[in-house]
Amino acid sequence: MSSLLQVKITGEVISRVSSAFLGTPYQADTLIGGPDTPESLVVNFNGVDCFTLADYVEALTRSHDQKSFLHNLTEVRYTGGNVDYLSRRHFFSDWFATTPRNARDVTPDISPDYATADKQLNRKPDGGEYIPGLGIHSRKINYIPGKAISQQVLDQMRNGDYVGVYSPLEGLDVSHVGIVVRHDGQVWFRNASSLAANRKVVDSPFLEYMRAKPGIVVLRAE
Repeated sequence: MSSLLQVKITGEVISRVSSAFLGTPYQADTLIGGPDTPESLVVNFNGVDCFTLADYVEALTRSHDQKSFLHNLTEVRYTGGNVDYLSRRHFFSDWFATTPRNARDVTPDISPDYATADKQLNRKPDGGEYIPGLGIHSRKINYIPGKAISQQVLDQMRNGDYVGVYSPLEGLDVSHVGIVVRHDGQVWFRNASSLAANRKVVDSPFLEYMRAKPGIVVLRAE
């Protein structure tokens, strides 16, 4: 099977799997673990935030039964499959920058108008750390500026691509995460929305949603 066909099939599966979460309530802070709390592998399909939605969808896409799902969720959520708070992939770009890799960064392939920012991930504006004890990580983040997000960009994105809303803050890569889905002749941003009008997993029209955003980072499952 060609790699191009495999990518297309994987994207279709991601789209179908994620559709099962439509309407699932938005719920933050469902994971257990912290600087003073032992990490536990949490599975909670009753409430998701934008990142746990992506975790579950990617792990389910790779799995064929409960045992393989738990293994794959561990691999997706944690660097090296090590269930530990500081090994958790706290940043969207950890999906391509740490191992085992969940996805590859296709942002430069999506648009020639992409830009690159030098980030100091985990550094707060006051010099502290968002995740205490994780340290500061220098990383180059490719993103497509909001003003460059056009129909041509949408045409290059594939069903099942993971998209992060770029953050201009030095210590963050993205502020929100969702999944590209195509249906009814449109491109949608499937996401666990914390907006008061939603508070659940919804499909938002992609261009309309991203129009005023700083930019996007696009990853594609391997």
